[in-house]
Amino acid sequence: MTADAGNLSSISLPSSFTPSSIIVGNCAFLPIMATGSHIFSFPQRNLLLNDVLVSPHIIKNLVSIRRFTTDNNCSVEFDPFGLSMKDLQTRNVIARCNSSGGLYPFNFTPASASALLAAPTSLWHRRLGHLGREALSKLIKSSVISCNKDDLRHVCHACQLGRHVRLPFGSSSSRATHNFDLIHCDLWTSPIVSVSGYKYYLVILDDCSHYIWTFPLHLKSDTFPTLTNFFAYVHTQFGTTVKSVQCDNG
Repeated sequence: MTADAGNLSSISLPSSFTPSSIIVGNCAFLPIMATGSHIFSFPQRNLLLNDVLVSPHIIKNLVSIRRFTTDNNCSVEFDPFGLSMKDLQTRNVIARCNSSGGLYPFNFTPASASALLAAPTSLWHRRLGHLGREALSKLIKSSVISCNKDDLRHVCHACQLGRHVRLPFGSSSSRATHNFDLIHCDLWTSPIVSVSGYKYYLVILDDCSHYIWTFPLHLKSDTFPTLTNFFAYVHTQFGTTVKSVQCDNG
């Protein structure tokens, strides 16, 4: 709603579907003289205000956020310093409206990378949910974000604590007295599939001899039959059985 038809890009007389008046807070009826639309042009895309009601007696221009986000397929995010218009698909900032008072004014200014995106890399790391160093470098190189201080080597205290899933292991001098009294198993996932198509590796360590067996696996589900075959191998080749197995349930 607006009082000045000059704010609109196009204007027309009210149609039969347009209400004849607007009811304001003091229950007064303000007549609608015209309707129109306006286009805001930005480098990323245009934003539209459709079906704007023109009433000369209204004292403030009003925008329906629900109607605005639906017409423009965008989102509006509010923060203590103002509001941001973002494309619903890419999440890129289209426009920014800063606020210094008790209300959120809808005054469009184009989103400026230097004003909105310039921040130290450590701050972007926290803003983006503690993003990894490699992914953050890609965003900087592709100019998705702008940094005024490169401190990628900064050690994030929260990330360090988040990776500590358990207390450190204490030193131990215990050792099995006979071969295969205790074996340690670990299943490792390789970030790169081998030439033969192996992605997982089962490592078995005998606690007494510290002899190690490594079995490449195509699938994680191959672990159980591989262990079964290993137990049979121990029985036939060494004439004994595996007494205990220690693993991390991986």
